[in-house]
Amino acid sequence: MNRNVFFFSSAIIILITILGASAATEVGSFIGQIQEGVSNSFGWLYLVGMTSFLIFMTGIAMSRFGTIRLGEDNSQPEFKTLSWLAMLFSAGMGIGLLFYGVAEPIMHFNRPAPFVDHFAAADAHRYAMALTFFHWGLHPWACYALVGLGLAFFAYRKHMPLSMRSVFYPIFKDKIKGVTGDIIDIVAIVSTLFGVATSLGFGASQVNAGLSYLFGIPQNQLIQALIIITITGFATISVVSGLKKGIKLLSQGNMLLAFGLLCIVLILGPTVYIINSLVDNIGAYLSEFSRLSFRLYTQNEEAKSWQTGWTLMYWAWWIAWSPFVGMFIARISKGRTIRQFILGVMAIPTLMSFVWFTVFGSSALKFEIEQPGSLSKVIDQSIVEALFVFLENYAFSAGLSLIAVVSIILFFVTSSDSASLVIDTIASGGKKNPPVAQKVYWACLEGFVAAVLLYFGGLKALQTASLLVALPLCILLIMSMYGLLKAFRTELPKKPGHG
Repeated sequence: MNRNVFFFSSAIIILITILGASAATEVGSFIGQIQEGVSNSFGWLYLVGMTSFLIFMTGIAMSRFGTIRLGEDNSQPEFKTLSWLAMLFSAGMGIGLLFYGVAEPIMHFNRPAPFVDHFAAADAHRYAMALTFFHWGLHPWACYALVGLGLAFFAYRKHMPLSMRSVFYPIFKDKIKGVTGDIIDIVAIVSTLFGVATSLGFGASQVNAGLSYLFGIPQNQLIQALIIITITGFATISVVSGLKKGIKLLSQGNMLLAFGLLCIVLILGPTVYIINSLVDNIGAYLSEFSRLSFRLYTQNEEAKSWQTGWTLMYWAWWIAWSPFVGMFIARISKGRTIRQFILGVMAIPTLMSFVWFTVFGSSALKFEIEQPGSLSKVIDQSIVEALFVFLENYAFSAGLSLIAVVSIILFFVTSSDSASLVIDTIASGGKKNPPVAQKVYWACLEGFVAAVLLYFGGLKALQTASLLVALPLCILLIMSMYGLLKAFRTELPKKPGHG
């Protein structure tokens, strides 16, 4: 155990939880004002940072550095490719696809961004999907890949602790072994735990909506707290079982279940329309890519407000999640080359996200165009019910909804157990197999924070607070690109055939 990191992180988490539960409205309002000021003043930094991460990672993958192996030169990947992809996707954003797969395209369609002209329905559909792809595509996975690459390189190639502090060794040098490193790890732990706790809280409401739809179980905070406790119990068992048993098996099973749901919706739905839409949606994404990546709308207040509430919020969220997802990706990526790592982390999950949003999002938009208000009215009232109302359009809708509920639960279990593993690794000074008691502690603390703040109405404030971590993290990640480049340049001459 790294005592400084363990106890200070725990104290900060418990203190913020108590404040959020006892004065949820006041704390939420105060933090919201700070976050609004940060977005208005530093939105440009998020935009430039996320695009820089994408450009940098693409360049590294295509460069001579891509041949460097994350480990010894003769090391081989610890996990097979399919298992690797299943785990990183489940931990990364799998649950978000179930939550927003139907809702976000409909929201963009019915309330187009202010910088979008008034198109015909078909063009509005196309732009709604382009915006959705932009928020869930290459940018977030590039951010995750940057953190994961830094951690894996320094841990497996340089034999440094598997901890966030190691990423910044080229910048801070031996200072990472002291207070500076402790602060970096504390920020990573607090960010990860609050991010996952927030998702657990909001996800519990979607599980509750599904159970209500299927079995008439009431929707209230008590039921949702019980759902969180149940998910935490399964996550604790999984994380205690270890990476190669519990987490790996759950991730594989969950991906099979989600893939099965995807295939059923594709086959029972307008199949040809969906396939055509996938090509069209990718084309729309690519055509709008550069404008969405760099434009800030400084002369258009309405458009700027929209961007702050959507794109910049997403960018802050992905950056805040990067220590968690990046650490987990690094933990399962030993033995791969840098090129394999970057292409696997960025390209495959992005394509999977595009397919998912097209199957669910484009189908939902088709239903909405043919029956105006059929889904948008539901989303306006309760976004958590959108998926289940959408599935009513298909045969065997009850069975599909049951599969969806089980898949949501499994995604939350895999997110929770992955986060517990990451936090425990950081808090133990980078050790791969910390004591079981510490694993149980962090898994239970996640569930406790989520359940308490959900019950007392403090989850929204917690979500906003977790976004504030994105600003210092964004600055550190921009600095880390320079540090990684320096490290790679000194590494290649040591390999046969270089220098």
